[in-house]
Amino acid sequence: MSLTTSLRLLTSALAMSHGPAPAWAQSTPAPALNLELNAAQPSEKGCRLTFVVNNALGADLSKAAFEIALFNEAGVVDRLTVLDFKDLPAGKTKVTRFDLAGADCGKLSRVLINSTTECAGNGVEPAACMRGLKTSTKTAIAFGV
Repeated sequence: MSLTTSLRLLTSALAMSHGPAPAWAQSTPAPALNLELNAAQPSEKGCRLTFVVNNALGADLSKAAFEIALFNEAGVVDRLTVLDFKDLPAGKTKVTRFDLAGADCGKLSRVLINSTTECAGNGVEPAACMRGLKTSTKTAIAFGV
């Protein structure tokens, strides 16, 4: 085999190796529980927090609840409370509101997801909710883990 033929074969092999990745090598999105703090509005009871949640964990959740910490304008923890999102079907987006009695939305600077208090579903391990949690906010309030 001549040197030219060897180089052509090598070049062809290299070109083919940089082609599209095989289906088994393409990454699939990691399982996630997307939780967005969508709004914070004064209510008769105090402050109403509206969340948009999308269960992309790949399994139905029969129960999902989180302990949150509310921080005031000075950055001091005002209270700890549990928000129960109840059932979250796989692939479904759900809007849920919580009225926080006695809370002042104007003085709320941060909402922190402290921990998962319940994460249950068929084939779902208890740590999946916290591990897959992705937070975002449409408010001026800092929101995250």
